[in-house]
Amino acid sequence: MKATFAAFLAAASLSGASYDIADILTASTAADTRAKDWKPGDGLALEVSGMDWTADGKLALTIRKGEVWLLDGVLAPKPDKVGYQLFASGLHEPLGLLRDGKDLLVTQRTETTRLRDTNGDGVADEYLTAGAGWNVSGAYHGYAYGPKRDGKGQLWITLNLDMGDHSDNKAPWRGWGGVIGQDGKFVPMAAGMRSPCGLGTNLAGDMFCVDQQGTWIPTTPIYHLRKGAFFLNPEGIASQERPESPLRLSAKVPEKVPYPDAVKALPEMRPPAVWLPYNKVGRSGTDLVTCDAGGRFGPFDGQMFVAEFTDAKVSRVFMEKVDGEYQGACFPFVGGFASGIVRLAFAPDGSLMVGMTSRGWSSLGTKAYGLQRLRYNGTLPFAIKEMKAKPDGFELVFTKPVDAARAGDVASYRMTNYTLFYSGAYGSDEIQAAPNAIVSAQVAADGLSVRLKVDGRRELYIHELHADGLRSAAGEPLDHADAYYTLNRIPKN
Repeated sequence: MKATFAAFLAAASLSGASYDIADILTASTAADTRAKDWKPGDGLALEVSGMDWTADGKLALTIRKGEVWLLDGVLAPKPDKVGYQLFASGLHEPLGLLRDGKDLLVTQRTETTRLRDTNGDGVADEYLTAGAGWNVSGAYHGYAYGPKRDGKGQLWITLNLDMGDHSDNKAPWRGWGGVIGQDGKFVPMAAGMRSPCGLGTNLAGDMFCVDQQGTWIPTTPIYHLRKGAFFLNPEGIASQERPESPLRLSAKVPEKVPYPDAVKALPEMRPPAVWLPYNKVGRSGTDLVTCDAGGRFGPFDGQMFVAEFTDAKVSRVFMEKVDGEYQGACFPFVGGFASGIVRLAFAPDGSLMVGMTSRGWSSLGTKAYGLQRLRYNGTLPFAIKEMKAKPDGFELVFTKPVDAARAGDVASYRMTNYTLFYSGAYGSDEIQAAPNAIVSAQVAADGLSVRLKVDGRRELYIHELHADGLRSAAGEPLDHADAYYTLNRIPKN
């Protein structure tokens, strides 16, 4: 089955003048280009739930209704027409897709399925079980996500907690993440997640996951997944009693305490690498990807980009490792997408594909679904590129030289730190907030970094920076003057 829809191209500069959004297809463009003989039920509702690139350069998509489509022509400078080929159907709410050689791996509720086109006609004719062994229920939120491959070659899957009718979080592995073993069986690795929708590696090959605010989850976290880790939500922890579990909590899960106290009370609890403060950065994180575009997506190679459903935007994350634990800063990046974002995928040309569906949930996007493309237009933004923890404060690294007089003035900066309340309630306000004194600001000779000496820093607290007073050497204000650093460890040197 083939279909072709005329594409609607509309550019909007969102991050200063550095990034443009182009529509490939949204709900409105599909309606605008219907033929006169169109009938209800015709056409493609592109509710994107998984994305990857095929061996021959097409964009493969899973959509919520259980199909896989191959899109051709999406990378044309002006995609006047995009070709659509139905590759597979009959899947149960697939929420991830990964190319494996010439095959496609798709995770649906019941299993990870290998899709093969053995005769080269562009349609899958083999549906093979590649991984299984987790609990499947009729619960509304009983989703399975992935697969994504880490630097060791392992395929990772994450599993949602059950919610609503027919829920059973005492059944195996709800709220857990794990890998698919060589025998195709699910091997549990980490616990304590709620809705771990998005998986992705950094350039070192370590696997990360973005979860969503809710019960026991004070705000959106990004986890570093590894064996034996427990994160935040204990509702699926009953699976620790199973013989395959790599984890056994050594103490009762604390409740109604500040988050740093919870970490200290439970040795197996690993802190998120980065918190995304509620409303300030996002409300419902759904995916993450690491940029390795060789400068074609601007000056942010090696950094993560995080999809946000409710606010229909993308945030940026810089990470570093201190005393063996990942931590780092998140920054606002680009907003104004057409719908709630579910999936991100970098394209071969360095642009970022953004797959969306509102799915009946609340989103600031005005469309029901869509596919958009975010491109760097070559105009270098003035931004805080990196925020690094130092023994006496933080170092800010910029994309352009700063105005040295402004950057050396401590009055150009404001910082506070706070934590979150850990409990079974839904989300948390910021608590125990305190100001940080900026004692000094030392500007590097090249103007590309500033060393801030900061008093009052606290481990396991979020440190919120506002640098509204900064300007570039050419007089430009920062694209985004805000940064939020999760300080898990204060460096010793």
